[in-house]
Amino acid sequence: MTNSTVAFPAVLREFIDSTPWTFARTMPEWPHEYIVRERVDEEIFVQLVRYIREHGYEGKFYQRSITYYDDRGMTYWTMGAPLDKTTIINRCRKEDTYEVRLREARLPESKDIRSE
Repeated sequence: MTNSTVAFPAVLREFIDSTPWTFARTMPEWPHEYIVRERVDEEIFVQLVRYIREHGYEGKFYQRSITYYDDRGMTYWTMGAPLDKTTIINRCRKEDTYEVRLREARLPESKDIRSE
């Protein structure tokens, strides 16, 4: 894994920009959006998951280690399940990530951390 310093390749950028992302209403304390594998192009979804995991960097969400990828002010991640079991790709604004909010003392008061 490397720190993501380059933009997504054009085919992934087009997919990201043309795909409707859903706001995660169940976690308003952690504003983010997601796409679901079964609702989008399967081949490009898998390419995006692989790219995030191969070119991303390891970060934290509380005690959990997650591979993140940053591009154009957004941070992308999956929950780390094996590729064939991965069903969701998440994204949020970089300033809404756990590590930025921790550094700026802006973590939500709730300790109720649910998985997606």
